[in-house]
Amino acid sequence: MYLPSHFEESRPEVLHELVRMHPLGLLITLGPTGLQANPVPFMLDVNADADGDHGAAPAPVLRAHVARANPVWHEARSDVESLVVFQGPQAYISPSLYPTKAATGKVVPTWNYVVVQARGTLRVVDDAPWLHALVTRLTDKHEAPRATPWAVTDAPDDYVQTMLRAIVGIEITLTALAGKWKVSQNRSAVDRDGVAFGLRAQADARGDAQASAMAELVARGGVKG
Repeated sequence: MYLPSHFEESRPEVLHELVRMHPLGLLITLGPTGLQANPVPFMLDVNADADGDHGAAPAPVLRAHVARANPVWHEARSDVESLVVFQGPQAYISPSLYPTKAATGKVVPTWNYVVVQARGTLRVVDDAPWLHALVTRLTDKHEAPRATPWAVTDAPDDYVQTMLRAIVGIEITLTALAGKWKVSQNRSAVDRDGVAFGLRAQADARGDAQASAMAELVARGGVKG
C-alpha cells in the first residue's frame, strides 16, 4: 500500500492491538481463477510458533477457520504469500472542519482511516482437536463481554463434532505487518482539533471512533507540532 512516512505505524504492540480490536480480516489469496477475497475472523498469537521449531525466534501467527465448502483452503497457492487486511476506524473529513478554511480557503475533503496489512504463507490445518481448541478460544474471547457468555460446552458434544467436520483451519505465520494511521497528522494542531471536535459533534459511532484514534495517536507521541 502507499505509505508516506508521516502516516506509517510500525510499533508491533500498536499493530497487534488493532488486529485484536478489529479481528475480521479480509483474506486475499491467489488461486487458479485469480485473486480471491474472503472476510474471516482471525485470532492473533504474538509469541506462537506455527512450525513447532522452538529454537526459532517467535513470529506472530494468525489463526482462523473457514467452511470446508469454501475453496480458499485448498485453492490458495502456497508458493506466494497471502494478504490479510484489518480495517480500523474510518471517516469522511469535510473541509468545513478545518479552522484554516476560514483563513485561507485552501482546503479539500479527505478520508481518515486506520488499517493494518499482514502477509504470510497460508497453511491448512485439518485436525479436529486443533479446531476444537481454536473455536473454544475464539468463542471465549468474543463471548466474554456478555452478561451470560455462551460456551462451546453448552452444545451437545456430538453436535460440536459434526460442526467441526464442516470447517478447516488456516494458519498464517506473518512475515510482514504494516500499519497506516491516516488521522490528520499532516494538518496543523488547530486543524486537528477542529476535525476531532467536528467528528465528535456528529454524534455517531464512526465519528467517535475516528476522533478517539486521533487522540490515541497524539497521546502516544505519534504527532509532532
